[in-house]
Amino acid sequence: MKGKRKIWHWLVLAALSLIWGTSYILMKKGLESFSTYQIGSLRIIITFLSLLPVAIRNLPKLNKTYILSIAIIGFFGSGIPAFLFPLAQTRIDSSLAGMLNSLSPVFTLIIGIMFYRQHVIRSQIAGVFLGLIGAFGLLYNGSFTLNYYGLFVVLATLLYGISTNEVSKIKGMNGLQIASLAFFVLSPFAVIIFLFTDIQAAAETANWVRNFGFIAILSVFGSAIALALFYVLVRDTSPVFASMVTYFAPVVSTLWGIADNEHLMPYMLVSVLLILGGVYLIYRPGFLTNLRNIIK
Repeated sequence: MKGKRKIWHWLVLAALSLIWGTSYILMKKGLESFSTYQIGSLRIIITFLSLLPVAIRNLPKLNKTYILSIAIIGFFGSGIPAFLFPLAQTRIDSSLAGMLNSLSPVFTLIIGIMFYRQHVIRSQIAGVFLGLIGAFGLLYNGSFTLNYYGLFVVLATLLYGISTNEVSKIKGMNGLQIASLAFFVLSPFAVIIFLFTDIQAAAETANWVRNFGFIAILSVFGSAIALALFYVLVRDTSPVFASMVTYFAPVVSTLWGIADNEHLMPYMLVSVLLILGGVYLIYRPGFLTNLRNIIK
């Protein structure tokens, strides 16, 4: 039973990688008609509507014990990042956004150490530094300047780290229930933001219906279904294991970027490999010890 369960975990991880790796190109297409605030708010609203039946059945669980955790998961894990990613992609390629998102396990560990009493060893600390060096490489523009819009993605991964650790505190709820209640809490804020945007301007753009469809796909699959699966992984395994989706999602986002004629520079590959190397040290903390034993 344990072996089958582990296989199931890896299959879910692969599905999440495909879904979230595709999210960045969908946001890029959505930006052809809609603003950053419209994409972020629409993503929350559509996801909320798709999960509403589940949320209604589980409203009694939104009690004083878990209301704060649900709010943290909602705003930090879905709400604020829903606006940060399209904002970043107004100035950076979708493939770069996907690469930078691989920082999520790094911040998951950092937040876990600082606020959730997570145990850490030296090789994991080395992984954190390696990941941060890789992120700096992705953001570096040359001539000692940074692509500051990429920092919005970095901030989103920091918020993901907080949310992921908070999910592990919730007992008695599955991933779908957590996701539905999180979006239930978010929905009023998203509706207010959307109503204050220029909806008419978006409707006058070419292919706005198609681009709205991309946002709908992003919402249903990239938020509703994927988040439910992700929270299941967090609860059944660990926050760091679930964050391993960032091993594979950058590959998917890069392939989509290449297909859409985005330019991939060699230094970007080196930088993302540094990040993924750091993630590997975080997930496999005994790797360096084993390597030293082999060398001896």
